[in-house]
Amino acid sequence: MDEVTTLHGEYKVPEGKLVVVDLAVADGRLADVRLSGDFFLEPDDAIEEITSALTGLPSDATVSELAAAVEAATTDAALIGFDARAVGFAVLRALGRSVAWHDLDLALLDAGPLHPREQMALDEVLALQVGEGVRGPTLRVWEWASNAVIIGSFQSLSNEVDLDAAARHGATVVRRISGGGAMFVEPGNTITYSLYVPAALVEGMSYAESYAFLDAWVVRALRELGVDASYVPLNDIASSAGKIGGAAQKRLSSGAVLHHVTMSYDMDAAAMLDILRIGREKVSDKGYVSAGKRVDPIRSQTGLSREDVIAAMVGHFEASYGLTRTRLDDATRAEAQRLADTKYADPGWTARVP
Repeated sequence: MDEVTTLHGEYKVPEGKLVVVDLAVADGRLADVRLSGDFFLEPDDAIEEITSALTGLPSDATVSELAAAVEAATTDAALIGFDARAVGFAVLRALGRSVAWHDLDLALLDAGPLHPREQMALDEVLALQVGEGVRGPTLRVWEWASNAVIIGSFQSLSNEVDLDAAARHGATVVRRISGGGAMFVEPGNTITYSLYVPAALVEGMSYAESYAFLDAWVVRALRELGVDASYVPLNDIASSAGKIGGAAQKRLSSGAVLHHVTMSYDMDAAAMLDILRIGREKVSDKGYVSAGKRVDPIRSQTGLSREDVIAAMVGHFEASYGLTRTRLDDATRAEAQRLADTKYADPGWTARVP
């Protein structure tokens, strides 16, 4: 008689509880399913209803199909600290179709200060390398060498940016490969980071779910610094005092996910409103003083230096998931510079949506 292998999967719900699934696979279907965790569930016997609903499902079922089975079995139950999709994610991890943070060998990449076009190019090159398997999952905290205005992949250049104002403030206008809104950044006033990870880390997740999942660590880190931080769908990190920053994401066909976040450490509200047209429109009925309060900098909430904030963030990430420190290699730097000088210096790319 063949020995049955027990498979184990765990999923921690952002802002919620841990869901654990142990199971086996027999003839392509789930068997011997056991659900556990530090969640709350009423009534008690609903846990047996969930495991019965999962048992016998195809091992290639999607998260949505797994969740639908759980939901059908718990119509009269209260799932507290988790939901049906969280159970589905734990099943995928048990089956090896999804990975967790602790499955990854993560690197912290130091690229040094870069100008805006170089930043955009390096982001793209690193994401491609992860997708091609020539680089492992990586965290990069950006250092800006000059002012920048970064617009989303699908934004209209003329609608979003006052080009004359950008020139007055010495800000280079660049377009990134991810969607989302425009940002004005200055060296020393911004904290930007990128994650380059395999798509298996967010397998089965919607964009909204993956944003919350990939940013959960920085929300925790900010809370440790005394900031009342939270994730606000779809892509904001905020506090009770105001917006802290925003995230954007690009999923590459090669199987990599580029997820990057820009947060305000300090800010020049006057310059931001001078350059960003949408910024002026969004606050046109509130006046200039209110405009400056729409984004609440980390500096005002912590009293810490930018370097100390970054060190605390990286320290929390390392304690949570582990990190190996590395520096940007010459070949990758050269490839990024080539892309910066071609694609990202091309007015056709910057104004691809005029």
